[in-house]
Amino acid sequence: MDVLERIREQVENNPVIIYMKGTPQMPMCGFSARAAAALQQTGQPFAYVNVLTDREIFENLPRFANWPTFPQIYIDGELIGGCDITLELLEKGELQKMVTEAVEKAKAKDDPAQP
Repeated sequence: MDVLERIREQVENNPVIIYMKGTPQMPMCGFSARAAAALQQTGQPFAYVNVLTDREIFENLPRFANWPTFPQIYIDGELIGGCDITLELLEKGELQKMVTEAVEKAKAKDDPAQP
């Protein structure tokens, strides 16, 4: 499978995903650490990809959404941005709402019996 197709599937199949250096439990850079911590503060589940262990994604993700740096946070299939934007959204109280809505939307899609 083409790497850009793999990234597209990850972004579309996870309501919230962060492409970061390291993991949320063991981040390998300060920007990734702060962005992952902001997502953790929402209390909602999120997926992550450690770009340091996947060279193809590390090399090609910047072209996927024309965003040159890491981390990259996608919510409901859309690039939200990197660390600064994520922290700004957290401070404004918008990150919680965006993440919760994306997670709830995904749950409803997975379980059509939900109201």
